[in-house]
Amino acid sequence: MGTGVLPYQAIIAMIRAREITAAPEIETAQIQPASMDLRLGHHAYRVRASFLPGPDATVMDKVKEMGGYPLDLAEGAVLERGCVYVVPLLERVRLGGVMGFANPKSSTGRLDVLTRLITDRGTAFDQIERGYEGPLYIEVAPQTFSIVARQGSRLNQLRFQRGNPVIATSELHRLFEEGQLVRSEGARHPIRDNLVPVTIDLKGAGPGSIIGYRAKKHTDKIDIDAVAAYDPRDYWEPITYHREAALILDPDEFYILATAEEVGVPGDLAAEMVPYYTRSGEYRVHYAGFFDPGFGWSGRAGGSRAVLEVRSHEVPFMLEHGQTVAWLRYERMAGQPDRIYGVGIRSNYQNQGLALAKHFRPFDG
Repeated sequence: MGTGVLPYQAIIAMIRAREITAAPEIETAQIQPASMDLRLGHHAYRVRASFLPGPDATVMDKVKEMGGYPLDLAEGAVLERGCVYVVPLLERVRLGGVMGFANPKSSTGRLDVLTRLITDRGTAFDQIERGYEGPLYIEVAPQTFSIVARQGSRLNQLRFQRGNPVIATSELHRLFEEGQLVRSEGARHPIRDNLVPVTIDLKGAGPGSIIGYRAKKHTDKIDIDAVAAYDPRDYWEPITYHREAALILDPDEFYILATAEEVGVPGDLAAEMVPYYTRSGEYRVHYAGFFDPGFGWSGRAGGSRAVLEVRSHEVPFMLEHGQTVAWLRYERMAGQPDRIYGVGIRSNYQNQGLALAKHFRPFDG
């Protein structure tokens, strides 16, 4: 196994070597082509604010210091929007020469639920240092919808990396020119800083077509483990194409939009969407950001657009059709995965267009 992001079979080997452990035992369904889902533990602790423990404290030291009180997740509990919770995870790790990086699952991001991994004595979110041995925790902060979660719910995912997975600039440009990374009807924007740009689609299928969704502010809670259980009209307002092909983002609103390009990730690569890049503008376009090998790819890019979870920062911001809104960082796998993302492993978002999270039934207008 070489340098890069560890594939499915390497994660399995780590579990067998007890470098990743859990009780109950880890399920095969948790393992993705280049990542693994993490599960909530027995209790969530409501805390006053987000925090990092720093080099001299454990996560639970900080929870106690902040007066956090427990909620029993055994039968499910409501995590309220606007509140911050810290949840010990069922999994723990004993890492050697690899690092871990975490991000929200796509379904979590599409509900506007901020999740960040924390470790004891950690000084950065979503990162596990080489040599770390101990428990894992997740910060959960629902922003738009209150959610119901329980022990075993999967809100975030973890990937492992050996060394530097950077791709040579010449190779990245070759794959880009061959159409293996993005497919576009029009001219493609150039690669910058080894990042592949994608643009916003605000035209859809033409006049009157849905080009995005705006979250409603006062809704019922959402069960994080439910699938196709909710009428989207109770939670979302559709945004339709109009002749200006522009959209003003309000800082108080959450939007689901999509790229104009179809995105592809070859089987020997993984990709991450940079959530905030100063060249794009004052907004965040993605929570999840990680694309497993095989996403939208069958020899070339095609069939799967990247869905964007968009929030403006401090001021209203206008997006126009075709504007660059996000950047993809491609990384090399440490080995060819034994399985890749796609319909063969029942991946939820392969061949997707503009799509809400799996919790909602199709929008029928």
